[in-house]
Amino acid sequence: MAIREILEVPDARLKQVSVPVETFDDTLKTLVEDMFETMYDAPGIGLAAIQVGVPLRVLVIDLQPEDEDAEPEVCTAHGGHHHTHRPTKREPRLFINPEILDPSDEYIVYQEGCLSVPEIFADVERPSSIRARWQDIDGKVHEEAMDGLMAICLQHEMDHLEGVLFIDHLSRLKRQMALKKLEKLRKAA
Repeated sequence: MAIREILEVPDARLKQVSVPVETFDDTLKTLVEDMFETMYDAPGIGLAAIQVGVPLRVLVIDLQPEDEDAEPEVCTAHGGHHHTHRPTKREPRLFINPEILDPSDEYIVYQEGCLSVPEIFADVERPSSIRARWQDIDGKVHEEAMDGLMAICLQHEMDHLEGVLFIDHLSRLKRQMALKKLEKLRKAA
């Protein structure tokens, strides 16, 4: 397993349209393992293969919900203030060649971010529920209805497969402001 470099805007490779996976082999397994490791390390809740420079229709998602059963831990990571937070539990999900079937007419606005557009967050409107179809690591087909954060995250990651970033959903002005902010943050770093 290896942590791969995450491409960031304005890398032209992020604009590529990814191609379907046809061979379900060890190379694919390695890519998927690396993608999970890269996503957890970032940390993020979703990653598309193109974000690590591989133009294949492969997505990994883990919303990492708080573990209700776990004992809360005292955390001092934020400038010495003691507060408790519940450890998250890992629920890794893999989507190969995903498709969206019958998106809802109802839309939801959610503040999105992206590992390829670091530190930038913006409201994006998307269908609030979808039906998804995809393949697993062995090529087996699955179908599932999704709503809430899972539906949003899958739609966001699927955009990457078409070379679309979440900031592309914004008005031109808002997009330029976001990219300017990103440039400032990079200079400051």
